[in-house]
This record gives sequence, structure tokens and C-alpha cells, in this order.
Amino acid sequence: MSFKDTVEKAKSKHDPAKMKGVTATYQFEITGEGGGHFFVEINDGEAEFAEGQAEDPNLTVTMELEDFKKMLEGELNPTSAFMTGKIKIKGDMSLAMKLQALLG
Repeated sequence: MSFKDTVEKAKSKHDPAKMKGVTATYQFEITGEGGGHFFVEINDGEAEFAEGQAEDPNLTVTMELEDFKKMLEGELNPTSAFMTGKIKIKGDMSLAMKLQALLG
């Protein structure tokens, strides 16, 4: 699965009802071979996904492409990935707690 396919899968897993009331920008820095950057702008649960760098993200998530794919497949829990150093978070930690809701 390519980086572009991975971003599309992330889009398909988003459930606006789980992010209702949230207005924030998440920046994803996906590292490793085939990685890239994308961001998600959330406005009261509705999400816009775009490749590249957000101007002023509320939260930046850095992780390896393979780990990101596993997270989307439900094979890697975001909380345990953070605790084991597979995900690095910079910014508003309350938004980090909603990462699983954002990505299904």
C-alpha cells in the first residue's frame, strides 16, 4: 500500500460523529521508506485531509509508515504505540487522546 493509498484509507476510516465538537489541525509526519506528510483539519467533527504541511497544527504526530498502516488496520493501538515510542506527539495532548477516534 502506497503512502497515497494509506492517506485514502485514513480518510475512509474517519467518523465525524466521534470527533463532534472538535476543531483542530492534526499534522502527520510519516517516516520511513515511502512516507510523507499530510494533515487533517477538523471543524466540529468534519475533516478535510490534505497532503503537505499545515500552517499551524495543534498536534503533530510522527511515526513510521509501517506502524501507521498497522494502526489503520487495528493491529496497533495508538496509546500503546505512544507508550513504546512508536508514535511521537508534539502539541495538545488532549487531541492525542482522540487519535483513535479520528482514524477509526
